[in-house]
Amino acid sequence: MSEQEFTFEALKLILLEGAGADEGVDLDGDVLDTGFEDLGYESLALLETGGRIEREYGISLPDDIFADHPTPRALVAAINALLQDAVTA
Repeated sequence: MSEQEFTFEALKLILLEGAGADEGVDLDGDVLDTGFEDLGYESLALLETGGRIEREYGISLPDDIFADHPTPRALVAAINALLQDAVTA
């Protein structure tokens, strides 16, 4: 398996394509440390986002990934750790 990196740009694309964005939210702004709920993404949108990440990156996400990593910065770091674990497994 080749080494992959999950970026904030990839997350933005998945969020926008899967769930759109609240009218008042600019994902191009400084939102790395803003909670997904504050960005307008609720559980159903995050479930869709998680499913797309799993399919596109070939990994399995823990059920509590968004609860444990409630901001884009934290989620990107967690997914990159999972991808790294998959490479070394």
